[in-house]
Amino acid sequence: MTDSKDIELEKVSENIYEIPQTEEMNVPARVYSSEPLLEKMKGDDTLNQVKNMAELPGIEKYSIVMPDGHQGYGFPIGGVAAFDNETGIISPGGIGYDINCGVRVLKTDLKREDIDGDEQRIANILYSKVPVGLGKGGYIDTSEEDVVEILEKGSEWMLENGHAKESDLERCEENGRLPGNPEKVPDEAIKRGLKQVGSLGSGNHFMEVQVVSDIFEEEKAESYGLEEDQIVVMIHSGSRGLGHQTCTNYLRKFEKEYPEIVESIPEKELIYAPIADKLAEDYRDAMYGAANYAWANRQAITQGVRECFNTLFDDVEIELVYDVCHNIAKEEVHEVDGEEKELLVHRKGATRAMPAGRPEVPDVYSEVGQPVLIPGSMGTSSYILSGGDKSSELSFGSTAHGAGRLKSRTQAKKDYWGEDVQAELEREGILVKADSGSTIAEEAPGVYKDVDEVIQVSDKLEIGQKVARMRPLVNIKG
Repeated sequence: MTDSKDIELEKVSENIYEIPQTEEMNVPARVYSSEPLLEKMKGDDTLNQVKNMAELPGIEKYSIVMPDGHQGYGFPIGGVAAFDNETGIISPGGIGYDINCGVRVLKTDLKREDIDGDEQRIANILYSKVPVGLGKGGYIDTSEEDVVEILEKGSEWMLENGHAKESDLERCEENGRLPGNPEKVPDEAIKRGLKQVGSLGSGNHFMEVQVVSDIFEEEKAESYGLEEDQIVVMIHSGSRGLGHQTCTNYLRKFEKEYPEIVESIPEKELIYAPIADKLAEDYRDAMYGAANYAWANRQAITQGVRECFNTLFDDVEIELVYDVCHNIAKEEVHEVDGEEKELLVHRKGATRAMPAGRPEVPDVYSEVGQPVLIPGSMGTSSYILSGGDKSSELSFGSTAHGAGRLKSRTQAKKDYWGEDVQAELEREGILVKADSGSTIAEEAPGVYKDVDEVIQVSDKLEIGQKVARMRPLVNIKG
């Protein structure tokens, strides 16, 4: 792992740093960070990567890395870049392998006292009902024909087949459907997606039962249906093997189709296709299909959660607060140099955070802004923010997506023993049930940055503003 200590940075204002535009860069690079978080970014390749992003053709305004930023594949995790939708590019490295990895939060009518003493039963039933880990099946049974339809319809297929409610779609980014084309999704990927609709996966994916511990904005919290001491469930999962295979296949196609681009870019992981090219169109259609699969996957997990809670408790009301994706590229209109432009906004490990009044915000939240869902780690709080008033101006309507990793998985397994981490968390009142001890070690709280500080930067910049904080009670991991 390289570092970014030699990168020249200028402080623009509190929590805003800039890498000045050089001859190779088409725009400056922006870093939204506190000083302590910035020091951590300098320890890996994050700043080099956000600088490299600024060299891509058609990029508008500036390349951006969020306060949770850390080294990724091509783009840093926490990277945001917007490209002209006619003359720009599309880059799989700016989206990631887990297409539409995302988060949803379910609110219940249960209070903390209602589940006191039932934590182990909740952990056991969630773990048994919703498949976790590599492979392991899905909550709902799907044929190849079903998966193909899901790639086109996303959450609409779930609604049509009795696995969703209208309100689930209304409170989901893009209503859980983008214009995906199943014909552009590789056959290999479709096969990997069979029997995985409603599965958590491995790595940093999780289900977590939480209690709302703090309310920061009463009016917005009320609009989101949140109150102190309420039980909520956070789900973090994506497009599973289907999305990974889609990304892999198209990366190889891009490298083969554009050898001259591979030669010209700072690192080959930044490979892109000009947006007007047929291959770019094919990839976008396939990526949207994989995104639809991810929404269906999280919706199926939602149904599993509903079944589990209603098995343990009487007539529990469980409603979706919102669902956001944080590995995606989407067409949006933003102001650049005083002019509204159609852009293809890449968010990789970054969350859309649209303020009140933007057309992307669901009607039910139009006056308070889009809910922004940001998980911490197994041992720390998670947050719900609202799309910030300055997000359109500063970040193309984006903010952080989590705490951000400090250590690689390899290093984490050297530094932590899963059973020790599990025991320590249990002493703190957090029950963790996982597929293996190594998974717990890889995701130990010490592996991550300070989520409270990440949130503080977002809040102070007004790109995502604090509404509620949740404390973990039960965590299920793959």
